[in-house]
Amino acid sequence: MPYKKFEEYNIHVTDDVKDRYKNIITDLGENVEREGLLKTPERAAKAMQFLTQGYYQDAAEILKSAMFEEDYDDMVIVKDIELYSLCEHHILPFFGKAHIAYIPNGHIVGLSKLPRIVDVFARRLQVQERLTHDILECINETLKPKGVAVVIEASHMCMMMRGVQKQNSVTTTSGFRGQFEKIETRNEFLKLISSSLS
Repeated sequence: MPYKKFEEYNIHVTDDVKDRYKNIITDLGENVEREGLLKTPERAAKAMQFLTQGYYQDAAEILKSAMFEEDYDDMVIVKDIELYSLCEHHILPFFGKAHIAYIPNGHIVGLSKLPRIVDVFARRLQVQERLTHDILECINETLKPKGVAVVIEASHMCMMMRGVQKQNSVTTTSGFRGQFEKIETRNEFLKLISSSLS
């Protein structure tokens, strides 16, 4: 599937999705006919489609669209990549930052493509553990580098607004392949991103 921006898919909000939101608002005890809520079902449906646009995008194709032969074999790091996703358990947001490194093996990739693939996987119903794995495996399988590393730190609204209500908790997940499975390489990466880690 070729890479497209969300607007290029020309996805229209269906009456069915709007009606479902209308029913939810009514079931909560609100009056969907009052002025402030008249357009809320449509807005909510459009927002959900935007926030889950990753289902319509192919992360591997995004990487392939900007792969270049290059004789460079040192670590490449893009850190502090903002991410916003939806927890699949409660459909509440989680947000934070991703740090990605890879060691090229004959090919490099346009730097902007790494944040783009973060968005592709984040714009789906997710858990942070799978999000980390999806990004890691996409880079590893598509770019075939000597090594790849991904660290994600995120705050989860399902923990902050409900449940245990711990506003200052941060969850960190990581994944390493190839040369980053060696402790020396992994430590070098972690040292280089340490100023960004919470």
